Amino acid sequence: MPAGTLYRGREGMWSWVAHRVTGVLIFFFLFVHVLDTALVRVSPEAYDEVVATYKTPLVALLEYGLVAAILFHALNGLRVVAVDFWSKGARYQKQMLWTVMAVWFVLMVGALYPVLGHAVREVFGS
Repeated sequence: MPAGTLYRGREGMWSWVAHRVTGVLIFFFLFVHVLDTALVRVSPEAYDEVVATYKTPLVALLEYGLVAAILFHALNGLRVVAVDFWSKGARYQKQMLWTVMAVWFVLMVGALYPVLGHAVREVFGS
């Protein structure tokens, strides 16, 4: 490919992409959440059936993904604010991104048992 025709972004571009993707995923979760909660007014029995499907191990894994998306979006959002409003933010944006990733990783490890503990016990027995 000729020079200049393919953007090869680095950490900043990928954090931008991940921030947008996690934002869209969180939006769709909230949309579905409002719909399924509104179902209780239409048919409490149907609502109970929907909620029963949420107690499966697959949904627990999706919930862990939701926690991952929310945590990354929140932490990266704080980084974006720092880059925008701190006079030295642009200079340290890469270090702040790696700090965000380290904090995100530690929090995700901490969320393993609370979010996935029930699913693991259901699949493998307690």
